[in-house]
Amino acid sequence: MPVSPAPEPVATTSAPGAASTTAAGAVPRRRALGREVLIVLGISLGSSAVYAVLRIIDRLTISVALNQQSSSLNNAVTPERPWLDLAYQLTAIAVALVPVAAALYLLRVVAPPATFSPSRFLGLDLRRPGFDLRSGLLLSALIGIPGLGLYVAAKALGLNTQVAAANLGGAWWTVPVLVLAAVQNAVLEEVIVVGYLFTRLRQMGWQVPVVLVASAVLRGSYHLYQGFGGFVGNLVMGLVFGLVYLRWRRVGPLVVAHTVLDVVAFVGYTLARDHLSWLR
Repeated sequence: MPVSPAPEPVATTSAPGAASTTAAGAVPRRRALGREVLIVLGISLGSSAVYAVLRIIDRLTISVALNQQSSSLNNAVTPERPWLDLAYQLTAIAVALVPVAAALYLLRVVAPPATFSPSRFLGLDLRRPGFDLRSGLLLSALIGIPGLGLYVAAKALGLNTQVAAANLGGAWWTVPVLVLAAVQNAVLEEVIVVGYLFTRLRQMGWQVPVVLVASAVLRGSYHLYQGFGGFVGNLVMGLVFGLVYLRWRRVGPLVVAHTVLDVVAFVGYTLARDHLSWLR
């Protein structure tokens, strides 16, 4: 299937003399969109990348080997009071999705790339549910199996921490919350790092290969807290997901694939943590 053409910048006017007006406004417009991108990333995954870089520096400058350290995800806040912990978990999931709402809003009101809704433009809709589901499941297998092998190899080589994917205890709501957390991660990352970022950087005049690499490097960077295996694995995942998006112009399959990967990691770890000694 041929790659769909990238969205072009919206012209400022179509009146006589518009060419000079558009040219004169191109640089300020790119700057404005650039500032917007920095703000969106600053309240979401860009700040996560900065903290992850600091975290890996911290890990590398202590006396404990990297593969003897651990990275803990989905942690309980008040384990002694499960009802309050549930409130904390649900609030964290909801707040993490605010940047997604901000990005979609900005795509609608600031230099919209299309006349229809941003969700439809990015492929974050229900027009092709069967396609999204089938493609996402296939993509999750393509990424997940090699990714597990890379994690084991990186840890054996001393390049990655031990990742404890879920630490919510045994409350009745643990599995549903982990599934919701997986969906939240998928929507946040695929909408911001792929859909939004690809759209805005192309509108700013970036070439497609540069956008692809920048998106993948960002994805790898905010996983650096896990170690270099986490960085490389997510960098490769970012390249694959970016190419898939360029081909299909839909983040739907990416959200499905990412959700499946995280559900398997989070729920699988919770249910089988006592039998995962071979990963430690």
